[in-house]
Amino acid sequence: MITAIVFVNAEVDRIPEVAEAIAALDGVSEVYSVTGQIDLLVMVRVTRHEEVAAVIADRLNKVDGVLATETHIAFRAYSRHDLESAFSLGLD
Repeated sequence: MITAIVFVNAEVDRIPEVAEAIAALDGVSEVYSVTGQIDLLVMVRVTRHEEVAAVIADRLNKVDGVLATETHIAFRAYSRHDLESAFSLGLD
């Protein structure tokens, strides 16, 4: 599982609509409205690196109301939760 954390700046008056549109994209597991210098934090979980570009560059960046994004790829997860099974796509 490849996890990308995407910081999104959106048009302020459209944050809820932008968040809902992003949440509906395949490969997006969660969208959070957050405080600070960014408006939304998006978790993208896919099985191949090529899918990261497809989700973020090809779809997420093109959502109407998205002004800018910054993407971070996770190397390792440290959690008491079993994230692999929680977000398993059932693919071997």
